[in-house]
Amino acid sequence: MNTPSYKTISANKETSNKQWFIVDGENQIVGRLASEVAIILRGKHKPLYTPHSDCGDNVIIINAEKVRFTGKKFEDKEYVRHTGYPGGQRFSTPAKVFQKDATQVMHKAIKGMLPKNKLGRALQGNVFIYTGTKHPHEAQAPKELKFKS
Repeated sequence: MNTPSYKTISANKETSNKQWFIVDGENQIVGRLASEVAIILRGKHKPLYTPHSDCGDNVIIINAEKVRFTGKKFEDKEYVRHTGYPGGQRFSTPAKVFQKDATQVMHKAIKGMLPKNKLGRALQGNVFIYTGTKHPHEAQAPKELKFKS
């Protein structure tokens, strides 16, 4: 056969070289930070992006307690969950969630921007969110990542 052979390269978990990034959440807006982190988790910033595989990078978010909302969303926004029982719909605000665990607000925002399937659940394991500046991932030598503000 004398025809040129062109193959479409499809990245998978083994062939994609995963990197570690660290993001400082201080004075960042929750939704804007979550959308940028979701893009990195999916791998959409890479030239070999493959929609059906985990080819994204790992992200560490520090200072999660210092993120902010615009407007009155901190008190007015509602998170809805259901217990599974009749009449079991429960509501909470970011202010109430911040009192219990400040990292959960970022987890919820990032989770909402990932696919709602097995891949999305696997990608949630690639983000690590911490209050304060200390984190246990120094051995991975994360690169600092800055977003436009």
